[in-house]
Amino acid sequence: MPYCLADSAEALAGPAWGAAPPPWAPGRREETHIMADAAEDADPTERTWCLSEVDIFCDLSEPEMAAIAEAAPMKTYAAGEILHSPSQPSEVLFILKRGRVRIFRVSADGRALTTAIISPGTIFGEMVLLGQHMYDNYAEALDDVTVCVMSRADVHKFLLADARIAARITAILGRRLADLERRLSDSVFKTVAQRVATTLTTLTAAQPPASPLRPVGRRPQVALTHEQLAALAGTSRETCTKVLRDYADHGLIRLARGRITVLDSERLRDAAG
Repeated sequence: MPYCLADSAEALAGPAWGAAPPPWAPGRREETHIMADAAEDADPTERTWCLSEVDIFCDLSEPEMAAIAEAAPMKTYAAGEILHSPSQPSEVLFILKRGRVRIFRVSADGRALTTAIISPGTIFGEMVLLGQHMYDNYAEALDDVTVCVMSRADVHKFLLADARIAARITAILGRRLADLERRLSDSVFKTVAQRVATTLTTLTAAQPPASPLRPVGRRPQVALTHEQLAALAGTSRETCTKVLRDYADHGLIRLARGRITVLDSERLRDAAG
């Protein structure tokens, strides 16, 4: 299967945290042997589904969509699997159709720093020609994930050669850079409590609009563990948990296992500074 990771977690041998990695560590739940190549048995309609509703392809004709789908086979990953790791570099573009992907890096002492949470309808990957580098980052599926995978040559042929798509890719990368700059500024000028509130506010603001499966009036929720949220806010899990409990005690949020419900968005924005 092209573009796949190795069939064993041995590719991640020798991590800095030693023989007993923490639960979030890359490779901890990696079981790439169960990864399905959904493109093998999919009909043309199913392959096109992987690209439909993705922003950068919003006004393509059916023939144009079918040509891109043919060059971008679908892959599925279970929650916790690693799509990209430094030990398995690959110059491919991932187009995320379903689920969320966490981009993070690990320090020499085993601490994780999450640099982005990728949501459906956008792109990520090791693509030098897009001005985007994964370097020593990991990409982990936070949910069950479906992606379309495109090679460097096909990105040139089908994406960058189309002015409409190239402009949208540039806009996506620009927003991602602006987000990183904002987070860098927050790490210098905001307290830990403000950073946690900012992270929650940003994640809820980025959620999809109301739909039959997400009715109007439903309170916004963030489906992340305290460990994952702490990595996004640039703090420790223990400190993050303390801040979250304080916000819960004051009625701003409600805590549940792996899920945070925002009860008072306005007060949470105030807490974010």
